[in-house]
Amino acid sequence: MTIKILFVIFIGLAGGLAVGAGFVAFLTVLGIIPRLTQLSKTMKMIQWYEMAVILGTVVGIVASLRDPVLGIHPWFLIPLGLAGGVYVGMLAAALTEVLNVIPILAKRIGMDGEIVTLLMALVLGKIFGSIFQWVYFIHH
Repeated sequence: MTIKILFVIFIGLAGGLAVGAGFVAFLTVLGIIPRLTQLSKTMKMIQWYEMAVILGTVVGIVASLRDPVLGIHPWFLIPLGLAGGVYVGMLAAALTEVLNVIPILAKRIGMDGEIVTLLMALVLGKIFGSIFQWVYFIHH
């Protein structure tokens, strides 16, 4: 029984270290946070971005282990969801900027001169997909 518990603890720590190391490598090698501060013109606040990533990771870990019930009024969740969506969207934009995903995709599908159209298709697809998920899957 004790060996099983120690084995589970070891596997959990090893998995957490592997995921954490991959996340740090992702943020460090690609320069996501510095690029995000460049895009938003907030270079003076780079330490706040870094602390937000660390705090968000720790809160996410604790929340996934404890499954908390916050008891927040539903109207307060709207600004929280919008703030989370803006953050994820800007992080994704910084990632695509660093990797030059959009120009490469436009060239491969033959839309070199239509990057604005491609961007609008991506944005509208994300918006309508999110709305569909909220309306259909949340209430069914």
